[in-house]
Amino acid sequence: MTSIQENKLLKNAISRVFWLLLWQLAALKVGKELILPSPFAVVRALGGLLVTASFWQNTFTTILRVLSGYCLGIVSAVILAVLTCSSDLADSLLSPIIRIVRATPVASFIILALLWMGKSNVPVLMSMLMVVPVVWENIVAQYQATDRNLLEMARAYDFSKWKKFRYIYVPSAFPGFMAGCLSAMGLAWKSGIAAEVLSQPTLAIGSNLYYSKVYLETPELFAWTAVVVILSMCIEKLIKKWLFRGVGNENK
Repeated sequence: MTSIQENKLLKNAISRVFWLLLWQLAALKVGKELILPSPFAVVRALGGLLVTASFWQNTFTTILRVLSGYCLGIVSAVILAVLTCSSDLADSLLSPIIRIVRATPVASFIILALLWMGKSNVPVLMSMLMVVPVVWENIVAQYQATDRNLLEMARAYDFSKWKKFRYIYVPSAFPGFMAGCLSAMGLAWKSGIAAEVLSQPTLAIGSNLYYSKVYLETPELFAWTAVVVILSMCIEKLIKKWLFRGVGNENK
């Protein structure tokens, strides 16, 4: 097992070094930092950002917005899934709207939201809207795939609606809920950043991405992009760890 892990780490390290070298060679070939900065220039720009208080204010504010939208989206998706699974009328009313939300480009929602609310709230709403359809669809799909033998058993033993919900439907839908939460995190993060780029709230990573582009500060643009990628990976790992811990507690 240790040997396998060491081989995997070595392969990952070689892959990263390869792409960094390719990036460096491309930057040398272009020869213009304005178009393509080198990895060293980006690291230097990132180091300059890390020592400023505004960097941390922007970063934590963005994280708070995205996580707020993410949590609101999960709660909304669970409520909508319960409604659509328990009532044919609710299903016929709500399902088309949720599917329309999933199919509509996020930029359209951002522009509309800017007409209706303060720009600081737009990223929260966009993160929430991207989470709801993904989590809802996964829960509903797992609910519909519930083992019919279990339902027959529940009918034979005269389970109440609550018992059926607690001991059959919830365990059946939980894997879909977990998968939906994992998938939705990346969408929430990307849509939240995109909303910040367009709405430009006072404290936001997306606003800084936009300003870097406007003022032609390409190394800073790459540095902020690296921050977005790193934070996305870290948050997804934390969410995954939390979900698997939840699974472990559920099985105890």
